[in-house]
Amino acid sequence: MRIATSLAVVICAMIMAAQPLPAQRGPANVDVAKIVEREVASGQTFVGTVMPIKRSVIGSAVGGRVAEFPVNEGDFVRARQPLAQLLTNTINLELDSEKATLDLRKEELNELVNGTRPDEIKRAKALMMAAKADSEYQQKRLKRLESLYARKAVNDDDIQAVVSESIRAEEMFSEAEAAYKLAVEGPRKEQIAQAKARVAVQQALVDKLESQVVKHTIISPFDGYVVAEHTEVGQWVNSGELVAEVIALDHVDVSVQVLENHVPHVQLKSEVRVEIPAIPNQVFTGEVVMIVPQADIRARTFPVKVRLKNEIRKDGPLLKSGMLARAVLPTGPRLKALMVSKDALVLGGPTPMIYVVEPGKKNSKLGKARAVPVQVGVADGRLIQVKGDLESGGYVVIRGNERLHPGQDVMISNVLEPDALPTAKAINTDG
Repeated sequence: MRIATSLAVVICAMIMAAQPLPAQRGPANVDVAKIVEREVASGQTFVGTVMPIKRSVIGSAVGGRVAEFPVNEGDFVRARQPLAQLLTNTINLELDSEKATLDLRKEELNELVNGTRPDEIKRAKALMMAAKADSEYQQKRLKRLESLYARKAVNDDDIQAVVSESIRAEEMFSEAEAAYKLAVEGPRKEQIAQAKARVAVQQALVDKLESQVVKHTIISPFDGYVVAEHTEVGQWVNSGELVAEVIALDHVDVSVQVLENHVPHVQLKSEVRVEIPAIPNQVFTGEVVMIVPQADIRARTFPVKVRLKNEIRKDGPLLKSGMLARAVLPTGPRLKALMVSKDALVLGGPTPMIYVVEPGKKNSKLGKARAVPVQVGVADGRLIQVKGDLESGGYVVIRGNERLHPGQDVMISNVLEPDALPTAKAINTDG
């Protein structure tokens, strides 16, 4: 069995060796751009660490038992997404009771604001007219009895009874008339004000309970990733106790310590090339966003932050918090340097390299790709400084270089500007 396996490996190797190399399939189509010479500040490399632009250690505003904890370390969460939910059964019952009382107070206020109903005014008026008729009847009756009393036709008890009934009827009319006027005028302003105050007090009670319910839901303050869990379902948390930690990684800061003799040359908003050793096949460019004016007294270094836009992939952010980084800050005197498009760099090998096209003598569009190892320096927009066996004005491959190998024949499809964007059009080189 071992002999057969070894024989199969040898046969596969012979078949692969017999296959033609990519260079034998004809020239590869590439886009090129010129090597340019520009004046840039010389760079100095500083070691730093990738840090999130925002970090929040989230605690609970109230005490309670954790009923739900739906997130795990490494999960992506949106702003205001719940991280944990505390039990709220008792508060919800109190809230329902206070809401019902609030509805009662509001309806009481509405009853006063709406005033007396037309039917009630009509009824009060009818009672007033009935009382008036009764009062007039008793007045007329009293006058008749008074004339009879003058002729000694009735006794004192009879006349006193009629007088008393007349007074009662007059007072009943006065009461009915006052009730009618009150019905027409409606509730007093003071009553409406008191009802409004009762509604406001009850609304405050409801708002307080609703605020407590909200505080029982611990939420994320921004979009980010959960990097630490400090509780679990069923655990009791006190007010102020930690629940989770969230960091934002859509942008990251590379924090470096710059020596005091270099920091005066660092300028805000200057472009900085950043290398991430864990991602050797990619060059990152950031911007200086902060120069802290307070040095570490022992080391005489100043914190400088370089901000990078992160790449968010399906499996998470490309740049992760805590990664080692090297930032090339422009801290030295200005000097002339050869610059090429960042797209010309071929990374992933022992050293960065670019492909220089050496045009043929008969056809300037045909040539060979020569691999040139380079040292990378400071960045300037979409251009980057390179040091190696290069000359200003030469052409380097910026599109299609990932498929090339040294000495391969190439066909120049387009000549682009040195700082061309990926979607740039070809430029006219015929003069």
